[in-house]
Amino acid sequence: MALRIRVLLENHKGAGADKSLKARPGLSLLVEDESTSILFDTGPDGSFMQNASAMGSDLSDVSAVVLSHGHYDHCGGVPWLPDNSRIICHPDIARERYAAMTFLGITRKIKKLSCEVDYSRYRMMYTRDPLPIGENFIWSGEIPVVAPEAYGIFGGHDAEPDSILDEGVLIYQSAKGLVIITGCGHRGIANIVRHCQNITGIKQIYALIGGFHLRCASPFTLWRVRRFLQEQKPEKLCGCHCTGAWGRLWLPEITAPATGDVLRF
Repeated sequence: MALRIRVLLENHKGAGADKSLKARPGLSLLVEDESTSILFDTGPDGSFMQNASAMGSDLSDVSAVVLSHGHYDHCGGVPWLPDNSRIICHPDIARERYAAMTFLGITRKIKKLSCEVDYSRYRMMYTRDPLPIGENFIWSGEIPVVAPEAYGIFGGHDAEPDSILDEGVLIYQSAKGLVIITGCGHRGIANIVRHCQNITGIKQIYALIGGFHLRCASPFTLWRVRRFLQEQKPEKLCGCHCTGAWGRLWLPEITAPATGDVLRF
């Protein structure tokens, strides 16, 4: 086995997927090579655990759980993890956050995007910096962005903008180049790729997998992302979750992994 990714949970079911599998808006992937197994995100609830069992995957002995960021559709399933699980994430993972709307200079919360999780049950490894996991994996740590975009606000009275600074990605160093696994891509696909190249010293991108946050992107943003990816020439492009039909339309070479799918690299 080189690299295998089981899509435990995604917004949709894969073609021919077992009828018992549940699809939910969110993402959860079981990422494995010969020596390391990592659960990347948990989706919004315990559905990923039920799906893992139906797919014949045992999550009781994964090397680590990696949480891409603190939105409920990526870490809402944490309470279903076994106590004392090893979790790697950014220290801001548990901050309260909301989608918001500003009108006439007044900002109003419209939807809660975080979830309440008792992280004291787990072996937490909070880090802002890159962290090796096993022989071939790296947690990216914070992804620098010159002009970060706000995707909501933090809880509190000052309406502090939330640019998802806590978002990180999982990197796999393969013989063919980097495999980059994203949760939502809030920090921007180009910023994510450049950061992964910088911290590993590897320029070749073999595959990009996960959410690319393009479902509501402007045509100009989509054009820039497409041009950037054409320059990078990844061999495989697998966009799911928040990539959206709009994003996939602009990236005709993309595939869309769904619940129940198994990817091999």
